[in-house]
Amino acid sequence: MSLNRNEKAAVISDVAAQVALSQTLALAEYRGLTVEHLNKLRKDAREKGVYLHVLKNSLARRAVNGTPFEVASEAMTGPLIYGFSADAVAAAKVVTDFAKGNDKLVIKGGAYAGKALDADGVKALAAIPSREVLIAQIAGLLKSPIQRLAGVIAALAAARAEPAPTEALAEAPAAA
Repeated sequence: MSLNRNEKAAVISDVAAQVALSQTLALAEYRGLTVEHLNKLRKDAREKGVYLHVLKNSLARRAVNGTPFEVASEAMTGPLIYGFSADAVAAAKVVTDFAKGNDKLVIKGGAYAGKALDADGVKALAAIPSREVLIAQIAGLLKSPIQRLAGVIAALAAARAEPAPTEALAEAPAAA
């Protein structure tokens, strides 16, 4: 079923709106996937805030024209599913995680920060922890020295509150 000119313009504007909000593009070939598998992939993508759609390559090229994702235009061939995400790693992570469990989904490439990525680049991007995990790690690093300082201060306070062990031994024979 082909789209008329107005429907094509609507698709291009919808995808262009998503592109404007996104940091990452992941491309994967979905040939051989069942509808059930595609629905599961779409559900995973929705849960992680990834815009994931099967698009005509010519419409996708027009939507990314003049954006940082234009560098991936050469990889836009064949039956592809396009994943856009505002989170720098979410699209790559969704596609890569699904491809690990289903060998029919083949990662073809993507784009991040105006640079084209090959399949290995998308997998490497997916290996980076999410923003929330990185923030938690930084908070843990900042909290660690403060906890150590508090432990040292508590140990000093406890040491001053107790009499020194040599003084306690010297007083014990005098009392006998």
